[in-house]
Parts: sequence; C-alpha cells; structure tokens
Amino acid sequence: MLTRREMLTATALCLALPAWAASGPSDWDAVLAKARGQTVYWHAWGGDPKINDFIAWVGQQAEARYGVRIEQVKLANTADAVARVLAEKQAGKTDGGAVDLIWINGENFAAMKAAGLLFGPFAESLPNWPLVDTVGKPATVMDFTEPTGGLESPWAMAQLVFEYDSARLPEPPASAAALLDWAKGNPGRLTYPQPPDYLGTTFLKQVLYGVTPDPTVLLKPVDAADYAAVTAPLWAWLDAITPSLWRQGKAYPANEPALGQLLADGEIDLSFAFNPGRASAAIAAGELQDTVRTMVWQGGTIGNASFVAIPFNAAHRAGAMVVANLLLDPEIQAQAQDPDVLGFQTVLSLDALSEADRARFDALKLGVATLPPLALGPVLLEPHASWMTRIAADWTKRYGVAP
Repeated sequence: MLTRREMLTATALCLALPAWAASGPSDWDAVLAKARGQTVYWHAWGGDPKINDFIAWVGQQAEARYGVRIEQVKLANTADAVARVLAEKQAGKTDGGAVDLIWINGENFAAMKAAGLLFGPFAESLPNWPLVDTVGKPATVMDFTEPTGGLESPWAMAQLVFEYDSARLPEPPASAAALLDWAKGNPGRLTYPQPPDYLGTTFLKQVLYGVTPDPTVLLKPVDAADYAAVTAPLWAWLDAITPSLWRQGKAYPANEPALGQLLADGEIDLSFAFNPGRASAAIAAGELQDTVRTMVWQGGTIGNASFVAIPFNAAHRAGAMVVANLLLDPEIQAQAQDPDVLGFQTVLSLDALSEADRARFDALKLGVATLPPLALGPVLLEPHASWMTRIAADWTKRYGVAP
C-alpha cells in the first residue's frame, strides 16, 4: 500500500513524462532527436572559476556533438534551485519549468525526492550508465544514505583531503585531537568555511566522526539518535578551538575558493578541499605554492559523489538527459580528472572502458600534490542528510557571524 507521499511522488513523475519518453530514455534516438536545438539551463554552484570553465567546455562538446546548448545558471546555494522548483510545483506548473538540470547531492536530493520534484528514473537507462562503477564506488547509487533510484546521475567522485604547505608545516595533524592541539599551539593559522557552506559543514561532520564514540549512529536519521549526546563532543571541540582560529573565530571564509586563497596568501597553514586533485590543479595554474601537499586523517575522510538531477517539470528534459549522459563519457570524465583542469575523481570503472578510453586515464599525471588512490585511505560514508541540516543550524546559533 502506497503512502500519501509515495502517491504524490508517483503522480508527479507521471506528469513529468512526455509521450516521447513514456518508457524513459531507453529510446535514445528519440531522446537525441527531441534534444537537438534545446538549451539546457543547468543550475550549478558557480563559486569556482575552474568548474565554470569546465561546464562551458562541456557545453561546447554538447553543442558540437548533439546540437544541445548549455546555459549555466550560477548558484551560491543549491537550495535556491530546489526552492524554485518547489515554488513552481506549488503554483501548479507541471511543465515548462525554469530549471532543466541541477548539480545536486545530499540533503537537497533527499528533499526533492521526498517532495516528488524529480523526473525519472532515468539515470540507469542512459547509454553510458554501464561504464559507472556502482560496485567499487557505491556512492554512485547511494547519496547520503539515500538510494538514488535512478533519479540522479553521478558525474564526479570526491573525498575530503587536507592541504598544507610542507615548507611551513612538515608534519600536519592527522586527527581531530591532533588538530586541536596544533591549533592551540599555532593560533590564527586555521579556519574553515562558515556553515551552512557545504565544505564548512563537511569539516564539522569530519570532526564529529573523529570525536564520536559510535560513528555508525550518523548513518541513521538524526531523529533516530540522541542528538544532544552524539553532538556534545563536537561542540566541546569547537568551544576549545574557536579562540585559536584565524581572526579568533570572529570571521570565516565564505567557501572553498576563499579558504584556498588564505592558504595561498600564507594567512593559514592548513586548508582542505573535497577534491583530492584541487591543490595540484591550483599549483599548475600558478595559484598555489608548489610546496603544498595533501594528506588524509588516520581512519579515513568523508567521501561522496556529485550528481545531476532533472526536475519533474523541466522544460528541456531530453536535452538534460543528453547532458547527463555526456558527463559520463570517458573523454569528459578524463578531462575532469586532469589535474590541470579540475582533478575530480572519475565515477567510471576503468575495467569497463575500451583500451583507447582507458589510455586517456593512464596518460593523466596525478599532479605534485595529489595522493595516489591507494593512499587516500578509507572513505567514510556521508552521514544521513538530516545531520548536516541540524548541525549547520546549531552551529549558526552558537558561532555564527554576520556575513
């Protein structure tokens, strides 16, 4: 028996399916024909020029190969696009929506899935889907403990790494406890992006993993746990470290690029990114000292996948599916993994590729600061999305500063 929410979700998905896609993207020739001439409005975080340049390049490939244009709608917060789709649904706009494609994961995906705001399932019927490494990289089908169910398609893997200037910090701290001790001994040399920024909140979750006696509780919804007891060690850790942060914790960088700039400017000695290749890419671009290296904490760091999803009422669903499939193309994936471009890790299984396509990846140099895959250590699963929302809100009450 379907719940009311499940019935609403099914209704929304049925409304989303036009006649040409009644069976999903399995009739790929029909999808390609429908997509030609469309402009896909891809709502994606616009805070990193390198990523913006990559999306522009993907747009060139999409237009040259399939006659599909990409118009990036640059977001400061993915939730803005989610709110727009929700507002359209509440207004009864079941077709011709303004958002065609969203770079999404985590709590935003969970919210859209629960509210019936997604088109599909489509991902597992894309022509390039068999190349995805769903076994070795389970985060490609499990988003913050939420099964994707084909409602979003992965396009990049990520894992948290810490960046440090080896000329100033030859032995970086490798645990939450060690980081606290180091920060106290080196006041002003550490900071993190201000939550609810995605990277800033990820840092808090990484610390929580390191101070919580039983981290497995984080994989369940926050309401299923004793929230106060589980998070008490986190708040104690933050209370202890905040006075030793950059600007005494009275100001925080806005996002990952701002944090990386502080490292480049020598204002801090330790940074972090959700991209193991970011430091090498920045060094290659002359934006970071060539003495910067990366490391992971003992016991591992949080990892996940980035996805694209199509809203239930997207005006250009065919074009959006073409772009989602293109992002899984080995040439596109290799370009994204190139440390001179982005340094993102691929979602593909190299064993599933042709010899020529695998050679694209074999030819890539990791970059001077990039750890080999085996040196990245264990990947810690993202906590349930509800933890990020609750922790970010509580952090703002306790430590938040005016932007």
